[in-house]
Amino acid sequence: MVRARLPFRRPLSRRTPGGTSAVPRPFVRALGLVVVVLFGAWLGLLAVGSVRTTVGPMDTTMTLRPSLTGGTKINVSPLGALQLDSHQAPVRLDVDVDRLDPVRSQALVQHPERLAGLQDEVTTDVASGTRELALRSCVAVVTGATALGLAVYRRPRRALAAGGLALALLAASGVGAYATWNPKSVLEPKFSGLLSSAPSVVGDARSIVSDFDVYQQELARLVTNVTKLYDATSTLPVYSPDPATLRVLHVSDIHLNPAAWHIIGSLVEQYDIDVIIDSGDTMDHGAAVENSFLDPIADLGAPYVWVRGNHDSAVTQKYLGDKKRFPNVHVLDQGRAVSVGGLRIAGIGDPQFTPDRTGPEQAADVERVAGRTLAAALREQQRSGTPVDVAVAHEPEAAKETAGEVPLALAGHVHHRQNEVLKGGTRLMIEGSTGGGGLRAVQNKKPEQVLASVLYLDRSTRRLQAWDEITLGGLGLTTAEVSRHLPQEKPTLTSPSPTAPTPSP
Repeated sequence: MVRARLPFRRPLSRRTPGGTSAVPRPFVRALGLVVVVLFGAWLGLLAVGSVRTTVGPMDTTMTLRPSLTGGTKINVSPLGALQLDSHQAPVRLDVDVDRLDPVRSQALVQHPERLAGLQDEVTTDVASGTRELALRSCVAVVTGATALGLAVYRRPRRALAAGGLALALLAASGVGAYATWNPKSVLEPKFSGLLSSAPSVVGDARSIVSDFDVYQQELARLVTNVTKLYDATSTLPVYSPDPATLRVLHVSDIHLNPAAWHIIGSLVEQYDIDVIIDSGDTMDHGAAVENSFLDPIADLGAPYVWVRGNHDSAVTQKYLGDKKRFPNVHVLDQGRAVSVGGLRIAGIGDPQFTPDRTGPEQAADVERVAGRTLAAALREQQRSGTPVDVAVAHEPEAAKETAGEVPLALAGHVHHRQNEVLKGGTRLMIEGSTGGGGLRAVQNKKPEQVLASVLYLDRSTRRLQAWDEITLGGLGLTTAEVSRHLPQEKPTLTSPSPTAPTPSP
């Protein structure tokens, strides 16, 4: 039987129920290619995108990881980690300290003069390792993307396109990292784990600002003594205080958490604190039965400046104001100013007392009135020749009224940190809850973190030089983190002398 050969026809386009042709969209194909490239590049980096290299006395593993924020993370197991905001790019540099070479470490211990050249040696080692890592990462990214592209598309041309796009993306990330490289990021490290004690090992903020070479030497010393830290993590040495630096510990919203006193006492000893400033809500209901909770303040080892919060009653204030019981406590209200620890401090108590539910409805307006009372007291102090260095209020709305009247204003109440420079150059620093929200924190899905800050002020000018933000895990957690910050601007006053937990109602 002879079959007729039909002429070749193009396959008919599929049509949708509406009668329009379903033509593949170019951007869908492009999106699919990008997904293949990113996933393949990530797999390549996981497989072979790391380099083992020596950095000074350490054996390390350097790896590039995808990241939304960039930066550098140095893992020193089991002590913790050190994070640097070194660059902004979709890749992060991870450096894992695998071990400390005993031969090279012993040589440094026996010949301390070699520490002088350790900085250059570390710089050379890091540069060499980074170059090797960049080359290996290029190979890993291209290989991973190409292999996955070949597996998905089964077309060499598409696979090569995937490899080329992966290389272009890595190159763009490298350019972004180079363009945003921040060599000063070492001045603002973020420590976690046991390394959260590192700021007090390294030195205080003034020496970092004025003498970067000394800071680098101290960092080198920290690196070369990792083995000693393993043996003595609970007794890390405390740095020698700089006589030109004042240290202020800012705490707030303790809310009857007894653990706060142990934390504050430890920080006072570790940082050699000159004065503690508590911006209120130390209590929860302000009842007389709670007063004994305040007794440990007398043994904290530093002057304690306190203002009343909306959970602190007049009974609380009277109890703390007893000089026989608390000779180290200074209760501030109605703009009263005292000179403590080398600073002139003025403050005002919160005009509201919320536990009895009798507070005014127009709370914000009442707080602003209190803030204006404090601002007027600051101007009076200036006219009297005793200008105030730090103003303290519990509610941020009240503290904002001191803008332009004082270099530094402190507040609390909102249970999370805020930092801003107000009009006139006043820096407003709002502290979170040093008591982790108190016992009511168990009502939340996650426990509130325990927050406090150490402020470094110049003893002669009494201006803020830097600050350390201490963040501890809340109820049931045992994490620790210290983040150092430097003011990016130098505020100049225009008048004579800048889903978060909710505050307790």
